[in-house]
Order: sequence, then C-alpha cells, then structure tokens
Amino acid sequence: MNPWPQLDYLSWRETCSALHLYLQIAGKYRLAHTPWLNHSWNATFYVTPQGLASSPIPDGPGIEILFDLRAHKLVGTAGNGRRETIDLRPMTVATFHANFVQLISKLGGTPTFNGQPNEVPNPVPFVEDDRDRPYDRDAVQRFHQALVAVDQVFSRFRTSFLGKSSPVHLFWGSFDLAVTRFSGRRAPLHPGGIPALPDDVAQEAYDREVSSAGFWPGGGGLDYPAFYAYAYPAPGGYRAAPVRPDAAFWHEGLSEFVLPYDAVQSAADPDAALMAFLISTYEAAADLGGWDRDLLDCAQGRPRQARRPDPAQAATAPAVGDETIEREDGPSKGRYRLVVDGIEAEMTYSRAGDGLIIIDHTEVPAALRGRKVGERLVRQAIEDARRDGVDIIPLCPFAKAQIGRHPEWQDVLRRS
Repeated sequence: MNPWPQLDYLSWRETCSALHLYLQIAGKYRLAHTPWLNHSWNATFYVTPQGLASSPIPDGPGIEILFDLRAHKLVGTAGNGRRETIDLRPMTVATFHANFVQLISKLGGTPTFNGQPNEVPNPVPFVEDDRDRPYDRDAVQRFHQALVAVDQVFSRFRTSFLGKSSPVHLFWGSFDLAVTRFSGRRAPLHPGGIPALPDDVAQEAYDREVSSAGFWPGGGGLDYPAFYAYAYPAPGGYRAAPVRPDAAFWHEGLSEFVLPYDAVQSAADPDAALMAFLISTYEAAADLGGWDRDLLDCAQGRPRQARRPDPAQAATAPAVGDETIEREDGPSKGRYRLVVDGIEAEMTYSRAGDGLIIIDHTEVPAALRGRKVGERLVRQAIEDARRDGVDIIPLCPFAKAQIGRHPEWQDVLRRS
C-alpha cells in the first residue's frame, strides 16, 4: 500500500472543519490544565499509529486524550486505569462539546476551559454551534495515513539540527503539523493581528528567530492540502530564494513557500521530494539570515549511531585546504567540485552571456559542515571571476551570505 494516500480537501472539507473544532475543544482543555511551555508547546497533539494524542494532562488522576482516527473514537484514559470513549460520527459541535465535558468528569478531571474557537473565520462558541456536521470515515483515515507519512519525514529532518528545535506536533489552532528550528537569537516583537488569536500568544510564539515548516490539510486560503515554510523575521531576499522541488513556489497571499501535497504524493520518491523542500527552505532562511550553521547543523540521525561529539570530530577530521577544487565549465552551465574524505561538495552556476555568471546552488553534505568547504568553493569562484574579467550574481543564499560577510570579495558583484 502506498503510504502517501491521495487527499482531496474539497471533498471532505466539512468533515475536516468539524474535526478541527473537536481538536480545539480537547486542545483548549489541555491548555487550561497544563503549565505553559515556550511557544505554546504545552497545548499541541502528536501523531501516533492510531491518531492524534495529547500526552498526559495534569488534571485529576492524570488524563490523556487520544483521537483514534482508525477506530473513529475519542478515547480518554486516566491514571487510575479508567477509560471513557466518544464515538466520532455526524453530530453538532455543541453535541461533541457536551459529550467531551461529560467524559472528562467521568475520568475524574475538571472540564473547565475557554469555550471560544481560535484561528477560524466567524468563530461560534462551541455550546452554540448547532449546525449538523458530517463525518467521512474514509477521508479521516486517509488524512491520518498522510499525517503518519509526513511525521516520519519531519522527524528525520529534525535530527539534522543541533540547536533548539520544536517537537513534530499538531497545533489545533491553525490545524497544521509543524516542526520549527531556532537560530538562538531574539526576534523583533511580533505585530500580532492573527485572527482570533491573542496578541500575547503570537508574540511569545515568535520571540526568537525561526525557520518553520508544516503541513495543512487545506483551508486558510488554500483549497488543497499543502506543505509550507516561512521564516520570522524573513531575511532580505528570502522570497526570491531558489527552493526545491520544482513544484514549490512563493505564495504572495500567505507570504510563505508552498509545496502542494499532490506534488509530493505523486513524486517517484515522495519522502525525498518533501525532504528537499524542508532542507532548501531552511537553508534559505539560515544562510540569508546569517545563522551559525557550523554550530547548529549536523548529519541526519541514524538508528544506533551516536553522533560524534564536536571535539572528537575536530581531533580526527583532517584539515581542509590542500584538496584541489575542480571546475567543470560548459557553454551555459558549470560547477565547482571539492571532494574531502570521499565526500563531494559542489557549487553550480549558469552563464548569462560572456561577462556574467549566476551562482545558483551550493551543496555541502552535513558530514563536511564546519570545515569551511562551502566558503572555499565561493572563494574559488571569486578568484576565477577576477582572472576572467566576469561579474557574479549570487542567487544561491549560501553564496550570497558568504560574499556579504567578505567585503573584499564584492568587487566582482554585478551591481545593476
């Protein structure tokens, strides 16, 4: 069975809306009874083989909420062994709310929480939402299957970052599965203004520089499921950065990079297509934003292989500097290539006439990070441009950031 199912948001959007609101009800209960954790991480849900789970909530005997999207039940489990369920079926939001309150009471908890939806258009208090809602079991199961596939790729992506990173978790406000990396630096105060979300929550969520990626089932300006990526604050040139795969694009209305889910689901290697999006959008944010990638990045984790500590890497890694940089120069395209310890790094460029080259991509494997490999490739291009009397336009975010840090290299930049 293909682990990446087909998803058609328009065919199940009413069920999707209902499930979103049910998750908000349970999420608001968790939020009301859990100590605040940075960036609202105390309120989220996590993907499991059965559905979406809250993790233990410190209320009464300790309560965990599971949306079992395979058996189509909400399951509440208490620390004393008691278990209560609600069938997920066609009903009103008000009915689900009443059933949820009863379930928490039976488990020995205190069912007090805010009764107003967040981050949805025209919010109606849960107890007043008496509109009949459908429940498409097959669509819900496909959505869960997609979440499992996405979660695996997001989790693997998370392992290649040593800095502060969020868990892979689902926010019930905007109904997106997300993973966020942090530069370690403070960010400017967020302006707030997110519909139906308190400004202090948004400002606390974005009080540090971030590069974030996630997955929406649809809605919020998109009539299809999609992956997204953004940076806060967005560095100069971010929206014009080249990202992969080819189906990814900058969405002006959302001010984010977007990759349609269908482009991943139909790819020859869906995992690789999504990973390319995650890596390229992060690299654009980190390189243009001047993040210390030598300190923050590492190789992707592998089972039963501990990452070597930095001092051991420094002691055993041979110096980089004597290896020869090879240049493959064609009439329209070319590349610089450097092999260290059998691992290849490259920087590619395109020709735009006799007097101009455009650096479009730099690829340095994680195993070579921290050894100035990318910097050497850019330096070689600068030296060759001077010798050949050509100008350079660095479209590649890494090359652009490197040249920006070296004023002595900027004599070869095309200024117009």
